[in-house]
Amino acid sequence: MALQLWALTLLGLLGTGSGLRPRKLDFFQSKTELNHLVVDEASGMVYVGAVNALYQLSADLQLEQKVVTGPALDNKKCTPPIEISQCHEAVLTDNVNQLLLLDPPGKRLVECGSLFKGICALRALSNISTRLFYEDSSGERSFVASNDESVATVGLVSATDPGGEQRMLFVGKGNGPYDNGVIVSTRLLDRVAGREAFEAYTDHATYKAGYLSTNTQEFVAAFEDSLYVFFVFNQQDKHPLRSRTLLARMCKQDPFYYSYLEMELQCLDPADPPTPFSTCLAASAAASGAGKVLYTVFTREDRGGGGPRAGLCLFPLDEIHAKMLAIRNACYTGELEGGPDDFYKPFHGEIQCGGPGLGAGESFVCGSEHLPYPLGSRKGLVATAVLQRGGLNLTAVTVATENGHTIAFLGTSDGQVLKVYLAPDGSAVEYGSVLVDINKRIKRDLVLSADQASLYAMTQDKAFRLPVQECSSHLNCKQCLGSRDPYCGWCIATGRCTRRAECPRAEESGHWLWSREESCVTITGAQPQNMSRRAQGEVQLTVSPLPALGEDKLLCLFGDSPAHPARVEGDSVVCNSPSNIPSTPSGQDHVAVEIQLKFKHSDVFLTSHQYPFYDCGEAMKLEKNLPCISCASNRWTCQWDMRYHECREASPNPEDGIVPAHMEDSCPQFLDPSPLVIPMNYETDVTFQGNNLDTVKVSSLHVGSDLPKFEVQVNTREPGSFYFRTPKLSHDENETLPLHLYVKSYGKYIDSKLQVTLYNCSFGRSDCSLCLAADPAYKCVWCGGQGRCVYEALCSNATSECPPPVITEIQPETGPLGGGIRVTILGSNLGVRAEDVQSVAVAGRNCAFEPERYSVSTRIVCAIEATDVPLTGGVEVDINGKLGHSPPHVQFTYQEPRPLSVEPREGPQAGGTTLTINGTHLDTGSKEDVRVTIGGVPCNVTQFGAQLQCVTGPQAAPGQLSVEIYYGGSPVPSSGITFTYRENPVLRAFEPLRSFASGGRSINVTGQGFSLIQNFSMVVIAEPLQSWRRRREAGPLQPHTIVGTEYTLYNDSRVVFLSPAVPEDPEAYNLTALVQMDGHRVLLRTEAGAFEYVADPTFKNFTGGVKKQVNKLIHAQGTNLNKAMTLHEAEAFVGAERCIMKTLTETDLYCEPPEVQPPPKRRQKRDTTLNLPEFIVKFGSREWVLGRVEYDSRVSEVPLSLILPLVMVPMVAAIALSIYCYWRKSQQAEREYEKIRSQLEGLEESVRDRCKKEFTDLMIEMEDQTNDVNEAGIPVLDYKTYTDRVFFLPSKDGDKDVMITGRLDIPESRRPVVEQALYQFSNLLNSKSFLINFIHTLENQREFSARAKVYFASLLTVALHGKLEYYTDIMRTLFLELMEQYVVAKNPKLMLRRSETVVERMLSNWMSICLYQYLKDSAGEPLYKLFKAIKHQVEKGPVDAVQKKAKYTLNDTGLLGDDVEYAPLTVSVIVQDEGVDAIPVKVLNCDTISQVKEKIIDQVYRTQPCSRWPKADSVVLEWRPGSTAQILSDLDLTSQRDGRWKRVNTLMHYNVRDGATLILSKVGVSQQPEDNQQDLPGERHALLEDENRVWHLVRPTDEVEEGKCKRGSMKEKERTKAITEIYLTRLLSVKGTLQQFVDNFFQSVLAPGLAVPPAVKYFFDFLDEQAEKHDIKDEDTIHIWKTNSLPLRFWVNILKNPHFIFDVHVHEVVDASLSVIAQTFMDACTRTEHKLSRDSPSNKLLYAKEISTYKKMVEDYYKGIRQMVQVSDQDMNTHLAEISRAHTDSLNTLVALHQLYQYTQKYYDEIINALEEDPAAQKMQLAYRLQQIAAALENKVTDL
Repeated sequence: MALQLWALTLLGLLGTGSGLRPRKLDFFQSKTELNHLVVDEASGMVYVGAVNALYQLSADLQLEQKVVTGPALDNKKCTPPIEISQCHEAVLTDNVNQLLLLDPPGKRLVECGSLFKGICALRALSNISTRLFYEDSSGERSFVASNDESVATVGLVSATDPGGEQRMLFVGKGNGPYDNGVIVSTRLLDRVAGREAFEAYTDHATYKAGYLSTNTQEFVAAFEDSLYVFFVFNQQDKHPLRSRTLLARMCKQDPFYYSYLEMELQCLDPADPPTPFSTCLAASAAASGAGKVLYTVFTREDRGGGGPRAGLCLFPLDEIHAKMLAIRNACYTGELEGGPDDFYKPFHGEIQCGGPGLGAGESFVCGSEHLPYPLGSRKGLVATAVLQRGGLNLTAVTVATENGHTIAFLGTSDGQVLKVYLAPDGSAVEYGSVLVDINKRIKRDLVLSADQASLYAMTQDKAFRLPVQECSSHLNCKQCLGSRDPYCGWCIATGRCTRRAECPRAEESGHWLWSREESCVTITGAQPQNMSRRAQGEVQLTVSPLPALGEDKLLCLFGDSPAHPARVEGDSVVCNSPSNIPSTPSGQDHVAVEIQLKFKHSDVFLTSHQYPFYDCGEAMKLEKNLPCISCASNRWTCQWDMRYHECREASPNPEDGIVPAHMEDSCPQFLDPSPLVIPMNYETDVTFQGNNLDTVKVSSLHVGSDLPKFEVQVNTREPGSFYFRTPKLSHDENETLPLHLYVKSYGKYIDSKLQVTLYNCSFGRSDCSLCLAADPAYKCVWCGGQGRCVYEALCSNATSECPPPVITEIQPETGPLGGGIRVTILGSNLGVRAEDVQSVAVAGRNCAFEPERYSVSTRIVCAIEATDVPLTGGVEVDINGKLGHSPPHVQFTYQEPRPLSVEPREGPQAGGTTLTINGTHLDTGSKEDVRVTIGGVPCNVTQFGAQLQCVTGPQAAPGQLSVEIYYGGSPVPSSGITFTYRENPVLRAFEPLRSFASGGRSINVTGQGFSLIQNFSMVVIAEPLQSWRRRREAGPLQPHTIVGTEYTLYNDSRVVFLSPAVPEDPEAYNLTALVQMDGHRVLLRTEAGAFEYVADPTFKNFTGGVKKQVNKLIHAQGTNLNKAMTLHEAEAFVGAERCIMKTLTETDLYCEPPEVQPPPKRRQKRDTTLNLPEFIVKFGSREWVLGRVEYDSRVSEVPLSLILPLVMVPMVAAIALSIYCYWRKSQQAEREYEKIRSQLEGLEESVRDRCKKEFTDLMIEMEDQTNDVNEAGIPVLDYKTYTDRVFFLPSKDGDKDVMITGRLDIPESRRPVVEQALYQFSNLLNSKSFLINFIHTLENQREFSARAKVYFASLLTVALHGKLEYYTDIMRTLFLELMEQYVVAKNPKLMLRRSETVVERMLSNWMSICLYQYLKDSAGEPLYKLFKAIKHQVEKGPVDAVQKKAKYTLNDTGLLGDDVEYAPLTVSVIVQDEGVDAIPVKVLNCDTISQVKEKIIDQVYRTQPCSRWPKADSVVLEWRPGSTAQILSDLDLTSQRDGRWKRVNTLMHYNVRDGATLILSKVGVSQQPEDNQQDLPGERHALLEDENRVWHLVRPTDEVEEGKCKRGSMKEKERTKAITEIYLTRLLSVKGTLQQFVDNFFQSVLAPGLAVPPAVKYFFDFLDEQAEKHDIKDEDTIHIWKTNSLPLRFWVNILKNPHFIFDVHVHEVVDASLSVIAQTFMDACTRTEHKLSRDSPSNKLLYAKEISTYKKMVEDYYKGIRQMVQVSDQDMNTHLAEISRAHTDSLNTLVALHQLYQYTQKYYDEIINALEEDPAAQKMQLAYRLQQIAAALENKVTDL
């Protein structure tokens, strides 16, 4: 029955209507995915949480209540309650059940979903439709679960005190991208002290993850033990990258989390070598015999590619508590065995151990404020898995106890529940499994029912109830105890397999036999052991173990005889023998009769035994030739009566003439025949002996044989000795024939042991050698006259010498020059024995004879030796001096095989590729002589001949390997023949996921590497399920493998299989589908699931066999029609023509038949009904004929051909008339419009075409740029370089600033003193009183300029970077003072407009620090792409190198106001000494040589950081148009001159053409040829002076020489004074081309949907709070504050200076365009309306249309930030601390302190006075401390 329930589970899943199952398994199916399941122990009610629903089910899973929980309008970013006006992104969102918990004392259910930030509700247990509490407007305080459905949430409801009434909810969850960051929390379930349900117990009863936390948590389980609550979770550490499983513990009544402690749990896989599992998938705590234990299941990926490995590990809670106490004491005492790195502060970072001393762990069980908390340890408990599984994951665990025994139930990833017995010795044994839902993952909630008798398991959409035991299915004791089920035992009193509690007398000795220790009641012995069927008596049975009988009695049953009372004597039972015994079966000498023992009162079977009753009369018949011996020698007590020649039961006192039992040697018998061999066809005298013949009349003996048939008289030679003469016996079928001779006396058989062998000399001896090799006992001779082998007495001229040997054939006929192969020589007279072969020669070469392969006379095998040259010759053998030669046509040839090529040249690493080797003489030798290897791995030769074929073996690694071919063990030359192993093909997806059992469905498999494969097949392994093996009357099912070879390979990534047919009842098998690709086998399984088979559909035949076709559709009905078939795949036919499919559902199929009745496929001659066309449905490979189709013969009254014209013609006429009228009306308007349109057409077409072309070109180019970005990454600067450039690059010293160089010239002797003093100065700066006084004092100094304030603030930022929380506090304090000033002055809008104060610059730096990571991760990419797009667009057209103007720009002042003729060129550039190939570079023929160099450098070094590029001045460009080389320079002797004007050289000047090759080299100026001497950089700048004026593309109009103007034509004058406005359309073109990149950048910066940095939210909230505090209602003021603090203070700075964040060089022309975009960004952030007119700047007009959109984005951005979850001070401090920890070490902190001290030194007296006047500073002696520092640093100025 246990095994039958497996089948019930499977059938319940599949929902089939098969009659094989006696009852239906309980299950519940949901329309959506199931998430959680809990059971009420009091009522047995089951509660299930699903997506968008909650279900209340009875214990047998019948639906009682359902509550719909979703979908609802929501967005993860929005705070509930959701209002469309406030949350525009809200859409219908599914509600995933995240938490489902019971509170039995409160009779309520806790449920939390993923909607509305994870808020929860309380519902009544009796009716879940009754909602007891729900509140969605409490804000962040009520956000309990994760609102990310992929992030797990676990929880526990318990009281804080034992027996306490106050119920708490303990929650652990991961942190999703839009979560509130809370990891662990304790929450109320009732309103207490003004706090609502689900709010935190106290303000401190939560732990949050930091915003920059690098660790992510995945919670697995929560449980309680005594005072404590535990959480099990996996944590993914990023630094270093590894996965850990942690166990966290805290006291229930700990409102401050002082007791929080987490440690690592490690589960080891005991494989060789032991390897830790990586991830915990499920955990459950339960009490066992030895106390409470935490049961966990872990997983890891098998490195050998075998899929996952899973294990079960046990952690006793006593050990957990002891280990946690040891961890606490180690930290409290500071006795750290592994060092301080073993401890850390969870969710925050480092922890300071030591201090409290001994005993603190025991004294403060729940921790204390003065002890380190929260505490984490990297050292924890390690356990070895007691159970392991490969190829699947264990996904769930729950534990039960039965009679003190522990049983674990484990869910698996392939839909099973494993049953595991956990023995007291710590071992685990899997004793059974239940297939719940094939290939469907068992979910984590595996729960026992309230009565512990059932187990609830969940898969994707089904919940099942499974019995924990199936004892009653075992029908006898052997099956019961064989099940090894710890729940089960054999109940003696009832004769059934039961649980102990169900056995009425289980407490009595021997009445309940446990399956894992006991043995069944058996009869171990009987006395007597057997009995004659003619005897009567008692049988004493020994029974073990004999149960205590008490008042009950036993009955004996012998076979079919009536039962009679048994007599019990100790542990023996005495029964009487039966009176009626069954007859003895034929051919046997006994019959076994079953003895049954039953209980008298209950008629319950106890045990049985087979008892033998023997029959001596039948014993003598077992051996016909040995009647006496057969009687006396058997195992019974039979004796032989020689007088009556019969066998009877032994008597106690045997008489004379009796052979007693087991005295068979006393039987009369004949034996010892001589000779033992008799020749055929020759009369032979045979003598033999006789023993014990006193009672035998020897005078009438006859001897004979049944085959061959003969019987002759026996003669007496002397007493006891006899002889007879055989007739001529013949038998030609074999060489020998054994003769069993019988002896008779007066017709009765006397025991005869006479056996001789009849032999035939001629059989199989066709030549002399074979004849002489026969056994000498046969006396065979070669009779020359007869020419055959005969018995010696039949030949008169026998010969002892054989004729010379004869050779008829050799195999093979060819061999390699290296020899080493075996040659088989066939013939006759090749010797009588191996020693006769004296020598063998093949083709004149010696051949080493191999005696072990010699066959007498007919075969010689020898191994040929090597030869140097090819040769051909015969074979010669020497047989005892007689030579034998092969005839002329039998020759052997030495030749050299030569492989030339191999096909294919590559294959998969797994092998299985069939290689074809071509060449000459490859058929040398035989198949066995050839061996092929590839890189040492054998290639199995499958075909031998002119071509060789072999199948490759697997290789350890891919790569190209040589193919080596051996003949006879010697390699033959095969140079250059290689084979390449490629990585095995990868299977990525397949669809559809299932097929009907009949197969034939197209399975589309996609992946990579399929073109490597020669042969594909789809393999299905069918393993019978145990539960089905007993049910089939036809016998047990057998495992087998089905191989489907029908497939179509489309390309390297797609192959389509036809699913093979499997057995018709796929539910009876565990079917595993694989794809075989040559030697590579892959499971047909992906994340979407495994491929599966379902039973074929069933169709109903047409009623009466005929379907009337009247409504243009044929309807067929059935079941499961669409379970593994779609409308497009299904086919139907009416006769020979197709019926077009229209609809396919689970039960119905509709198709449209042909218009005209088609003929049937199989025409019948007589029956007209059968001549109707058949209706055939075809699904894959199977067809169903449902009946025949009869078309309706009625004719329509009005034909369709008449209806259509009557309707359509008037309709078309009316439409045509309407169109004509409309056309006439529109003509006039069209003409007017045409006039206007023609005027604008030119300009519009020009701009549109240019935009389209430029945008297309740009996108193509940006695709290349994106590839470069993907390859080399966006060149984001490291944090130090970034802060150096933002803080100090704008300073007066630029990149030479001491803060950037980091160099302080301090003598080594003074360095320790100076550094110590600076550290003291750093401590002084960390005093808030000192720092505030310091800043105020400096700002009060008139000479402390704005530039100095900016520099001072930047120094302060670096100096305090290690404590950014403190820096932020100082900034807040100064801001409050600044805001007070502006509010008092009634000018709050002016605040933050400039950086005129230290605090304003501190804010700039603070934003720069906090937004670095955001810039790096999110906004950096669109900014970088915008920069690259502008740069590319600018460089695509001419750029004037002198005037810094470009044809393509966004800035009208930088627009090149002339049409310059130019042509694009592509030149090939070779970089000298770098050994790279020529690189194509796009340039313009009007580019200067420096511009060309820059473009070349940009292209050649594009994958390297810009800071590593060579400068254009440091390289030389050389052009070699012919035999001469020419160095290209901007200015040289060939430059074009016109008076004082000199034109910069271009490629056009040198006549460099498209496709030219240029050489770039890093050569010094002094090494250049004199005639082409390039001007030095100094000279080049000198040329720009008045006396040496240069120009590039356009001469400046105000610089044209006066004389030339006079001489020049009027046309020239007009040209020089041309208005540049006519070229402004180019601005539009460039703007349209770059629009997408500008939009992308604005969206990345102003989209609140992307994770807004916490600093922005924090500071904006600070501004809102201050506005509210100062009663500032004007939204414009708050808008200006926010704009000045972020967009204008940070983003505009970064936008105008991309080199602050990227390693790039910003050209002046690119900078001009960036300035336009930055101005647009600034305009978008202001609320002031800009009125545009004809006189407005072109830059303002350019983006006028987009400004309104951008303004809306800014407004939405500010509004979205206001709606975000608040960032608390704790959160912000955590975030800042992480930035400090990550980057402070890289900054020049000491230099910053030194530079800050310069201001202290400069204003020393003023600072001292300020400190002495401040009471707080006086109290802390700040002035004195500063004086001490000054004394230590007094020589610093001279040092520097």
